[in-house]
Amino acid sequence: MTIRAALILAAVVGVSGVGISGCKPVVDDSDRPETSREFPRSYRPVSDLGASQFSTETQRDSVGEAQKVMDLAEIKPGMSVADIGAGEGYYTIRLATRVGSGGRVLAQDIDPDAKERLGQRVLREGLDNVSIKLGAPDDPRLPEDSFDRILLIHMYHEVKEPYAFLWRLWPALRKDGQVVVVDVDRPTDQHGIDPLLLSCEFERVGFELVAFKDAPELAGYYAQFKAAATRPEPKDIKPCRGSPGGAGNAAN
Repeated sequence: MTIRAALILAAVVGVSGVGISGCKPVVDDSDRPETSREFPRSYRPVSDLGASQFSTETQRDSVGEAQKVMDLAEIKPGMSVADIGAGEGYYTIRLATRVGSGGRVLAQDIDPDAKERLGQRVLREGLDNVSIKLGAPDDPRLPEDSFDRILLIHMYHEVKEPYAFLWRLWPALRKDGQVVVVDVDRPTDQHGIDPLLLSCEFERVGFELVAFKDAPELAGYYAQFKAAATRPEPKDIKPCRGSPGGAGNAAN
C-alpha cells in the first residue's frame, strides 16, 4: 500500500467515526442519566444551578416582577399553577395569593434543601393551597392534565436534558393550559438562552409559541407556549443545534 493510499484509508475510517464497513458510529451516552438516553442529546452548554436564596425579593417586588408575570400569564383565582425551580418560593408565595383558596400551587425543585426550606416557609405563612414536590433534572414529575399554567422562571437554561424534560412536562397541561418562560437572551452557560433556541427546543417536543415579549423589567424576555395537538415519540425528536448565544437550528 502506498503512503497516499494509506492516508486516504485513514481519512475514510475517521470521518464521523464511521468505519469502511458503513456501520453507524457508537454513541457514548455514559455521561447522561439512563432516563434521558432515549431522547436526543442537547447540543448546548448549560449553566450551573443558580442560588435559591430570596434575599432579592424586596428588590424584585420594587419593579413589580411577579405581578407583571402573573398579569401577562393571565393567572386568575381558582387556577392550578406549577412553579418549577421554585427555590425559596418568591413566585410560589405570590401565586398562592393570586389563585386564592379555590386554586392550587405546586412548587417543585430538584434541590432537597431548597424544598425543605420552602416547606418551612409555606407552613410559617399558613398557605393551605400550596403543595411541594421534589423533581428530577430530566423530569418535572407533574401529574397529568393538572395545570392551567406552568412557570419556568429564570431556570430553563439550567436544564441539561431539555427534550426529556419538556416531553415529560407536556402531558401535565390541562386543555388550554400554557407554559410560561422568563429568561435572558445570552449564552446558555451564562444563565440565559437565545429565544430562537428556546423556541426550537419547545417546538421539537410538541409545543407552539403563542406569545413573546422583550421585558427589561423582568431582566430578560417573556415567552408563552401551548401544547400542540400531538407530541413526537422520543426517537423522532430532531435536536436543535445551539452554539452559545446562537439561534437554534436542526441538527445535521
